Amino acid sequence: MNVSDARRRIAERPELNAFISLTEEAGDGPVVAVKDLVDVRGTVTTAGGVLLPAVPAEIDAPLIGEIRRHGCVVVGKTNLHEWAFGITSNNPHHGSVRNPRDPSRIPGGSSGGSAAAVVAGMCDWAVGSDTGGSIRIPAGLCGCVGFKPTIGMVSTEGVFALSRSLDTMGPLAPDVRSAAVALEMMSGLTGIAPGDLAGGYRLAVPNGWFDDLDEETQAAWLRVAGKLQEIEFPGHRELGAPGTVILNAEAAQLHRDRVEKHPDKFGADVLENLRRGFEVKAIDYLQALDDRERLADEVELAMDGVDAILVPATPRVAPRIEESEGVRPLLTRFTRPFNVTGQPIVTLPAPSQGLPVGIQVIGHYGEDAKVAEIAAWLEESWKS
Repeated sequence: MNVSDARRRIAERPELNAFISLTEEAGDGPVVAVKDLVDVRGTVTTAGGVLLPAVPAEIDAPLIGEIRRHGCVVVGKTNLHEWAFGITSNNPHHGSVRNPRDPSRIPGGSSGGSAAAVVAGMCDWAVGSDTGGSIRIPAGLCGCVGFKPTIGMVSTEGVFALSRSLDTMGPLAPDVRSAAVALEMMSGLTGIAPGDLAGGYRLAVPNGWFDDLDEETQAAWLRVAGKLQEIEFPGHRELGAPGTVILNAEAAQLHRDRVEKHPDKFGADVLENLRRGFEVKAIDYLQALDDRERLADEVELAMDGVDAILVPATPRVAPRIEESEGVRPLLTRFTRPFNVTGQPIVTLPAPSQGLPVGIQVIGHYGEDAKVAEIAAWLEESWKS
């Protein structure tokens, strides 16, 4: 794709509200859309809100510097859930992002604009962030690939934070190989993109997690995972709980002054989330940090003998915008646990007849290349 074609496609789909701002950059390299909480020189970073200074960044965030070494051209800054603190991308300041598969539905969030841009063909790939599912949920609901790498692989310097302990940067792309190559560019590492796909991978699913899937998700899930081994595994509520405490406490600390001075400048849902964080006690926050380490060890033990586990990205397909209030606990059910553990995950579309259904391929901590290889093999297998 060239950047002129990307700009034309963006102009043709204004109803998607995928972008907050566009650049005038030129070049022949990969065209990349960047979530608007990452500093890109010459552009204003809003983080989806209206309280940051409206001053263009003077320097690129390190991850942008990395992708520029590969000739990437930033076409613009994508829309997102306000302050990246939500999963609908219904943004009261910059307009609601809409799902390219069905514009009456949410794209997921918080990287909703990045997913919409990829699926609508507005870029070659996009930068997203993931603190509780913010890459994987929109990838799943829009029908593209999202790669949440092992936590810490990609620099978060120059990125407006949500939760410093949990924030993870990664790409969204049309297919697994493109996502893996994009991750190499973002991280400055090599050897992540899959080569030959050997097959014979040992895959499993957590026992007792999937008793409440909607009809479309259930059908796709049974098609791809119905014959896989079930393994004993910590419950999703137990795994996700420390992440909720850590996220709420750290986000509230980050935004305390803004909430006290400008409560009217926040969307109602984000304001409620932040105020919930003010109620977290220090002893509970510290306990959550301890629980995080313990649970990560338990998950590694549970996965002994398997290469990866499969889990749906969400238990529901994309809700309609008018029906999306209050869906955050439901749609983060299967994603938040793995922000607690920090494992690498590739979400890719399952073969399905209707709206997209995303499947998470969850690998061992630090084995990003392996999980990319398994996801690429599944992607090829599901085409046949």
